[in-house]
Amino acid sequence: MRKYLLPICFPVLFALIISFVFAFQVSAFDKTDFEKAKDSNADLSNADLSGADLYEANLSGADLSGADLIGADLIGANLSDAYLFGADLYGADLREANLSGAKLIYANLSGAKLTYANLSGADLVGANLSGTDLVGANLSGAELYEADLVGADLIGADLIYANLSGADLSNAYLYEADLRDVDLSGTDLRGANLTQVKYLSINELSEAKTLYEAKLDSELKKQVKDKYPHLLKKPEY
Repeated sequence: MRKYLLPICFPVLFALIISFVFAFQVSAFDKTDFEKAKDSNADLSNADLSGADLYEANLSGADLSGADLIGADLIGANLSDAYLFGADLYGADLREANLSGAKLIYANLSGAKLTYANLSGADLVGANLSGTDLVGANLSGAELYEADLVGADLIGADLIYANLSGADLSNAYLYEADLRDVDLSGTDLRGANLTQVKYLSINELSEAKTLYEAKLDSELKKQVKDKYPHLLKKPEY
């Protein structure tokens, strides 16, 4: 009987050993190597970091392309020059994080907290920033071409030299934001709150796709009515 059981038991035992080793490796990554990964130039592409505690972590230059960072704690983290192409940062907490020069092309930042974050020079082409908290954020020189900023909170944000061409800023809140030399060509600003914005000129506004139902200071609105009344009309699309 034993000679028949041995050929059967050995593969089962071997499979159990492999499963145990694999489980140990995963556990070890989660608890030990994960701490080492919180370092600059780390390769974390496609990693599952959802809900991870990365408070003030140094991830400068790290490769986080395609990573799952949903709900992650990245408060005060250094992500300067990090590569986050297509990363999912839905609901992540990035307050006061440094994302200067970061590549966030087509990244999902919907509902994320980016209060006072540094996104200067960041590449956010096609990124989803709908409903994102960007109060006081530094977006100077940021590339936001065709980005989704629907309903985003940009109170007091620095958008100097930012490229917002083709971006959707409908119903966004830009109260007291600095829009000096910003590119608004083809930008959807319907319903956006543009009251008390700084350094916004009629020339820049004239390039917008629409200003239908946008909130403007009286003087600026008068200029739009006089020179570009079509921008205040309901768009056909």
